[in-house]
Amino acid sequence: MSGADAIEAASRTAAWTRLEDRAVLEVTGTDRTRWLQGQITNDIEALDPAGPRAGRHALLLTREGRIVAEVHVVARPASFWLETDAVSRVAAIERLAKYVVADDVAITDATEAFARFAIEGPDAQSIAADAAGAALALGADEVADVRIGGAAVVAAAWSLVGGAGVQLLAPRAAAPDVAEALRAAGRAHGAVEAGAEALELLRIEAGVPRAGAELGPDTLPAELRLVERTVSFTKGCFTGQEVVTRMHTRGRVGHRLVGIALGAGPLPEAGAAVEAGGARVGALTSVARSPRLGAIALALVRRGSDEPGTEVAVAGHGARVVALPFVRAESS
Repeated sequence: MSGADAIEAASRTAAWTRLEDRAVLEVTGTDRTRWLQGQITNDIEALDPAGPRAGRHALLLTREGRIVAEVHVVARPASFWLETDAVSRVAAIERLAKYVVADDVAITDATEAFARFAIEGPDAQSIAADAAGAALALGADEVADVRIGGAAVVAAAWSLVGGAGVQLLAPRAAAPDVAEALRAAGRAHGAVEAGAEALELLRIEAGVPRAGAELGPDTLPAELRLVERTVSFTKGCFTGQEVVTRMHTRGRVGHRLVGIALGAGPLPEAGAAVEAGGARVGALTSVARSPRLGAIALALVRRGSDEPGTEVAVAGHGARVVALPFVRAESS
């Protein structure tokens, strides 16, 4: 299956894949809710592990407000799962462990217990429902316990590439059976199995930051336009709150994540300088050649050079700042 076919399917119906680059941390202990509430940017006290309202998108920050990890929190009856990019796993564990003092809290790397699947596209919930043989009508970040391929699976409504999506957390031993159930359900909808390259293209087209590329210890939530989705300003204190609140109140950041429509010439590498008026104003963070858009990139550029339409240069070739997302995905 070509990348172009997978992207077309994800835009029209859905594409699904097994993910090999995700991690799951588990937080247990009687103090877990109070303690975790003070560690991450979003409000998790109101999550209900017994109902669909069991998931939330959040960030784990340093005291200086810089990003350690982007996480999706899933409340379970006796724990919280923190689903994140595998690149962030070690830093997230170290950062969390640092703040366990006299709390009844334990942090476990549970990654090896899970097989992770993603269904991305407007028919994602329908495909997950068909694979499970049960109705699904999940709102953003909501969670359901289902059975797929004979295994107990957690289905959560979020996307890794923008638009509509369903993430599946399945027992690792059940991965072949879950994959076969998704293959059969997807076939009935015209969905396809996609590879990591296709998902990366979709992510860049959607302007979604990724750990190790845009997102990391040198970036702030506001620079990546993550504040609205990941931060609660009413929940009380959390590590890094002072910096995030100050930037939000002032409404100013030094750099912004933008799209870049690249010009002619070879595809530049991530890290290539973005120049305006002969001066360096930023750098590319992710680069792709899209079947439908041509050569595109994500970049962090200085304020003042981030307006759509701004003419810039990359690797000696003309380019242009573009509003994100490059392509707006169907939400349902």
